[in-house]
Amino acid sequence: MSRTVFGIQPVREAIRVHGAAIERVVIEHKPNPKLQGLARFAEGRGIRVESAPRGELDRAAGAGRHQGVLALAPELVLKNLDDVPIVPASIFVALDGIMDPQNFGAIVRSAVALGTTGIIWPEHSSAPLSPAMFRASAGAIEHAVLCRVPALPQAMTDLGGRGVTVIGLDAQGPSELGDVDLRGPVAIVTGAEDKGARRTVLRACHHVARLPMHGPISSLNASVATALALYEILRQRRAP
Repeated sequence: MSRTVFGIQPVREAIRVHGAAIERVVIEHKPNPKLQGLARFAEGRGIRVESAPRGELDRAAGAGRHQGVLALAPELVLKNLDDVPIVPASIFVALDGIMDPQNFGAIVRSAVALGTTGIIWPEHSSAPLSPAMFRASAGAIEHAVLCRVPALPQAMTDLGGRGVTVIGLDAQGPSELGDVDLRGPVAIVTGAEDKGARRTVLRACHHVARLPMHGPISSLNASVATALALYEILRQRRAP
């Protein structure tokens, strides 16, 4: 089985990670210099490169933006959460009810960039692993440790039993995130923008915390909130 990846950066990262395991790369006729460079990069990794009319790529991408290139890449590997080792520096991001593939992908991008150990989400009520989500991650999905779990509350309870401090982000949280000790292994739970994390998930958290807000807007985009929470973790760990 293979999956379709669209866009210059997502395809480049797929090539970087999977190499000759990429089935093929398809580039539109009359490619621009960026596409030509991508074709040479693929051929240098032993990948077959084909050309196709732009209309064919349009049909393959549907409503997605393909930037003139697609790749057929191996399916993503999903890991069992129990098999992911816990170390003092472990950072997990858990997503509850993130249905928008753009948000899902943006969170993955921030999580990978900031050194997250693993990304956790439930089997139900979540955006699928789709070409739109791959593109929104700008290729970061290829580097992520992905853990899809049957039930998020139980997964958070299990992490807690393994020594991970689980913190739910909530705009009405009783404490600010900066007041929570984030220097050991932690998991940050981000909920849907309209509803937040479910009560069953928050009950499985050791802390429910808010990000400090000083302007007239009381909430943030889920991907922005997650990135800020990850920065706070890194800030605490680098503080003298």
